[in-house]
Amino acid sequence: MSFGKTTPILRIFDEAKAVEFYVDFLGFKVDWQHRFEANFPLYLQVSRGECVLHLSEHHGDSTPGSALRIETDELEAFQQQLLAKDYRFAHPQIQAMPWGSQDMTIADPFGNRLVFTNAISV
Repeated sequence: MSFGKTTPILRIFDEAKAVEFYVDFLGFKVDWQHRFEANFPLYLQVSRGECVLHLSEHHGDSTPGSALRIETDELEAFQQQLLAKDYRFAHPQIQAMPWGSQDMTIADPFGNRLVFTNAISV
């Protein structure tokens, strides 16, 4: 038995704010986007490296305030990239966790929490 990778769906409410945060600030790229018709909710995929996220304006697709962990082997370099952008809504800091990882938590404009981590294997 095998399982494939997980693609989380995060609820968004504003396309411009989502692009500003996920693309301009975090450095993800928009892979594709879909609307059933003009003036309908947006559903899109963004990615950075192996990390793939789905962002949805559709009611019921996800709950605002979700949290997810994203592993990276370059946490400090990523933090420096983000701080250099001088994004006015986030100044991410790295925190040493009691279980041994280093984590950097950033909230998106919709209340979702992205925890970037250099998670250790135990």
